[in-house]
Amino acid sequence: MAPPSPDQDALRLDGRCFTYVLPCAWEDFCKIGFSHDPLGRVRTLHPRWFEFFDLDAGVLVEAESQRDARDLELALRRPLKAHRAPAPLTIPTRAGGKTEWVRGANTQVIAAVRQLGDAGYRTWPLRDWLAAAMQARVDGLYAWAEARWPGDIDAPVEIAPRVLHELRDVLDAHVALGIDPHDHLPAHVSAWYRRGAAA
Repeated sequence: MAPPSPDQDALRLDGRCFTYVLPCAWEDFCKIGFSHDPLGRVRTLHPRWFEFFDLDAGVLVEAESQRDARDLELALRRPLKAHRAPAPLTIPTRAGGKTEWVRGANTQVIAAVRQLGDAGYRTWPLRDWLAAAMQARVDGLYAWAEARWPGDIDAPVEIAPRVLHELRDVLDAHVALGIDPHDHLPAHVSAWYRRGAAA
């Protein structure tokens, strides 16, 4: 389980760099890295990232700078050389970070993150931070969906299957993080998604 945030009201989304710990949902396997945009980063790793990773066990450590975040990442990974593992086959090569995966070390990693919290670093539960970041960007969902499925195209059969998969993955991610996407979608996309949800 992720360490609790010291102050949820002070959750910071922008202008910071974070070291992240992303445990997989399916086994004791996790990715350790750093990013200015953890939401953008996790989206590059798997189209169903909200199912692939255990968001309730994941955590972010807020750093003072990119260099600090990189140093924190190395400090977390350095003791785990014996646990290094290749990235899962479902992670696209273009996502990078192939040296940042460890297996059988989730308990040690979370204990190390707690020590960082005790040392004064702010830590954030992954699910809470990602949900807040997604909520902050939800106003862009309409234009994003409209660009993929223009309003002058009536039937989903006229849309490439990969585009429909992308739409469903993104909308499912919103729902998984407790955000209702329907008020932020073109009517035809909302209707299509409702039909799928009811199926």
